[in-house]
Amino acid sequence: MVLEDITGKPVPAIDVFALSIKALVKHLMDALETRGTGVKPNDIQWVLTVPAIWTDNSKQFMRKSAEKAGIQKEHLLISLEPEAASIYCQHLPTEKLSGAESGFTMSKVGTKYMIIDLGGGTVDITVHEKLAGGGLTEISRATGGDCGGTSIDAEFIQLLAKIFGAPLIHTMKREQPEAYLDLIREFETVKRTITPSKQGKVNMAIPYATLDALCKKHLKEDLSTALLASPYANSISIRGDKMRFDADLFKNLFDKTIKNILTLIKEMFTRDELESVALLLLVGGFSECTLLQAEIKKTFLSRRVIVPEESGLTVLKGAVLFGHNSKAIDSRKIRVTYGITTRSLFNPVIHDQQHYIEVSDKPYCKNVFDIIMQKDTNVKPGTIVKKNYLSFKDEKTVSFAIYASEKTSPVYTDEDGCSSVGEAVIEISDPSERQDLEVEFMFGNTEVSLHAVEKKSGNTCHLSFDLI
Repeated sequence: MVLEDITGKPVPAIDVFALSIKALVKHLMDALETRGTGVKPNDIQWVLTVPAIWTDNSKQFMRKSAEKAGIQKEHLLISLEPEAASIYCQHLPTEKLSGAESGFTMSKVGTKYMIIDLGGGTVDITVHEKLAGGGLTEISRATGGDCGGTSIDAEFIQLLAKIFGAPLIHTMKREQPEAYLDLIREFETVKRTITPSKQGKVNMAIPYATLDALCKKHLKEDLSTALLASPYANSISIRGDKMRFDADLFKNLFDKTIKNILTLIKEMFTRDELESVALLLLVGGFSECTLLQAEIKKTFLSRRVIVPEESGLTVLKGAVLFGHNSKAIDSRKIRVTYGITTRSLFNPVIHDQQHYIEVSDKPYCKNVFDIIMQKDTNVKPGTIVKKNYLSFKDEKTVSFAIYASEKTSPVYTDEDGCSSVGEAVIEISDPSERQDLEVEFMFGNTEVSLHAVEKKSGNTCHLSFDLI
């Protein structure tokens, strides 16, 4: 996968992620050295947080990026963002929870609540119930979408494109990236200040000289003239180096994103198991947006909406707690059905003709989805499913593809909603004879893992499981 910077220069995505992680690691290590702590990188348990809605491939991509950045495999944990936030909120006193009544506690056994993690890129929703003994169980599979805070930035860029034309905005990105980034940062600052009651004008600093020069060069008119000729002549004005928006126009930039978030939450409440969930916990940087808070409260009047103090830091602080106690989550819901591709004897009642093949004059069905773990199953961390395989004589490796499906009971690995998530390769210690292999698939942790043993010798096989 390749990413482009704002000037269009392509770079492998894994390099971008690895260098970002490396910069964070360096920042921490420099701070620890300055303070004379004597802490070394290998003394640290590193925790990387990812959205719960991410696929196994995405999680492994982050793990590989972190290893490329110099973090050792055995010192790295992957934490799911809404889970981390949920763990952190167990430890908060009531006064740190805006919207909670006096005496309320998140740690009461049987408390069910929805964690809505509103980040920059994604919105990630998980539902937990508090168990006796302090653990948390996931009572409905995670869901979400790419309607985080940055989707409002995209609406703002669209608005600018309607005023100045998309080609001019692209030229600014390419030729004046500093000015473009300043504009986006300024928008980010202003958008955090918007409240539901905001009236009048919203002022925002813009790189006036750069925009004016680009207008004169490419549009053959100055910035003010371009604005007057646009659909926003009556709702946006220029005062010095500031753009003045009508408050209602500025608030409209939030509409589409807020509507998408409300739709996601409503979709969750159509699930039977969530009818009794009365608490919504808003976390993540975008949850500090009072416009969004107000709309969620208005839409879900019968439920209490709670926003922790400094909600933008709840995931970070929860990830630290998760690093100290990764068993805080007692069980998780499996988000997809996992299986491998296999052949089985053809059954005309179950199988269709296009998957029919003959092997040694016997009727078989190809590409059968052999289910290992079904979607929506509640599993405890470390749950093991065992499968037996047989190697052929003189075969040095046994490999099999692992598939995931959106369906609960898929029949074939080549049907809609089904995709390959990776391949496992088992190395055979003695290829001169056939080996009975027992493969253990481990579920319930933040990542899926595999382990293989030769039954006869008891040897643990070297198994590589590549999800990218």
